[in-house]
Amino acid sequence: MKCFSFKSHKPVSFYNEEVVPLLRRMSNLEQLTLYLSIIEDDLRYIDGNRLSDEVLIHMPRLNKFTFSIDTWCRNMDNNINYPSNDDILRSFIGKNIYHQVDAYTRKAPMVKDGRCHIYSLPYQFHMFHSLNNSFPGGIFQTVVCLEMVDICSFEHDFFKLISQCFPILRELTVRNPQQQRNKQHSSTSFTFPHLTTLSVKHAHTDYAEQFLFHSKICVPNLLHLRIQYESLAMITNNFTNDTICLNCAQLRSVSIVEPFVRPENFDLYFPQL
Repeated sequence: MKCFSFKSHKPVSFYNEEVVPLLRRMSNLEQLTLYLSIIEDDLRYIDGNRLSDEVLIHMPRLNKFTFSIDTWCRNMDNNINYPSNDDILRSFIGKNIYHQVDAYTRKAPMVKDGRCHIYSLPYQFHMFHSLNNSFPGGIFQTVVCLEMVDICSFEHDFFKLISQCFPILRELTVRNPQQQRNKQHSSTSFTFPHLTTLSVKHAHTDYAEQFLFHSKICVPNLLHLRIQYESLAMITNNFTNDTICLNCAQLRSVSIVEPFVRPENFDLYFPQL
């Protein structure tokens, strides 16, 4: 086998036990593609050193390695100094990675877990998972599906950065329980021109509000919305607030998990449903 691609869009906990032994047997590989989100209980991020020592050293013919690897270390020891972004990037120096590499780490205060995302550039995948506030930016011309996850609030200007970094984004999922801190300073509007699907059902109401208010973020092609009913009713003032109509006018579906009774003007508010 000369080419191998392994992609998993859900977190896996068997990297050390199954993925590494599998890859080590592929000594004739010339091209390798990995897209992984890894739950790492031994509290070590996947970095350039681990990739080289555990995998690449066993592939002497490899000449193309494309990857996006997100490591989630659970139950981290707060007394240990975990690698910084610069530490992670330095771990790739001198390794046969064949691509430019970028990375970012996140160790949230008072939380015993951490994440590290490493990826080859130019980014080649259609999906980008578990983006958090430590994201350094860049241009990702291939990404159409993005998941943002953090326990620290995403501020308005951070979404502006996201709109610039992912110019063809079509699907966005926001998972964040924290309310925004600087809503009063969110006066600059910007556009997600290609966004058709938005999921904020696991996010604070603030994030749904900023995407549905045309004056904050313009989403002219939004067709599908996943949201909690309580958030939707609050934002629309029980479906009477005309301010958000421009962003809701084209909606073809509204997915709400919990049961609810449609108010009288629900259908009028979403005429395309």
